[in-house]
Amino acid sequence: MRTIRTIPELREHLAEHRRAGRSVGLVPTMGFFHQGHLALMAAARENTDVVVVSLFVNPTQFGPAEDLDAYPRDEARDASLAEGVGVDVLFAPDRAEVYPAGFATSVTVAGITEVLCGDPRRRGAAHFSGVTQVVAKLFNIVGPDVAFFGQKDAQQALVVRRMAADLNFPVRIEVLPTIREADGLAMSSRNSYLSADERQQATALSRGLDAAEAAFVGGERSAEALVRVASEVLDNADIDIEYVELRAVEDLSELRTVDVPGLLAMAARVGRTRLIDNRILETHLPEVGRADTAGTQQNGTRP
Repeated sequence: MRTIRTIPELREHLAEHRRAGRSVGLVPTMGFFHQGHLALMAAARENTDVVVVSLFVNPTQFGPAEDLDAYPRDEARDASLAEGVGVDVLFAPDRAEVYPAGFATSVTVAGITEVLCGDPRRRGAAHFSGVTQVVAKLFNIVGPDVAFFGQKDAQQALVVRRMAADLNFPVRIEVLPTIREADGLAMSSRNSYLSADERQQATALSRGLDAAEAAFVGGERSAEALVRVASEVLDNADIDIEYVELRAVEDLSELRTVDVPGLLAMAARVGRTRLIDNRILETHLPEVGRADTAGTQQNGTRP
């Protein structure tokens, strides 16, 4: 594996592969890899000829009170893990390489960035402007044929897909299922912030989704009722709920009745750690738990 830190060097390196007709896969990350990241890399390895993983803690998607300085970083560990999965290039630029002096361009996707995590009462749409800004730059720098994202960050994946379509980026967006710990907790770099007690408490997120999905499979179609089922599990675990909402998968519009595929999404604080999770509810679900076998990729379910 080769670690590259500058845009010209990366472009020169990838040009050789393009001349040879090789396809390029991109996995954008902020590092501190876990099995969810590695699953994306493995999918890129299986489906493309050259795998590029970006490692950049993007400052423009953090709010003033968020954890930019505390965000976990360990490049040597990440490089070793990426190499073990067969990654070809680790692109690890510094901040000045991505945002040089005088940088003044923004990329904004309207509508779907203003609900859920983008609600002004929460992180705000500026968070997603930071995401689309850096992902647009990565698409231009790397020029991937395929880019891989995780369903755990469902809203982010939807926003990136919309941006790529609107701006005619010649890239296919692949969204892979959430990877979970054995107890159901969705894997996240921020899980490292949790104490042992908080780690146990945090399992209420996946248990809340399980409970709502069980009600859905049992015939419940009221969005309000399904949200209430999930919320009660979090309340019983004494978790500080930021939101639990059920919205249409395609455009995040509000649902009263789940008669189209619905995204049951939640954000909550466990101690000082903000966690998110989600579940897709579709009428053809064969059984409860079909999307949450721990440590494996599943059908139908992270940035």
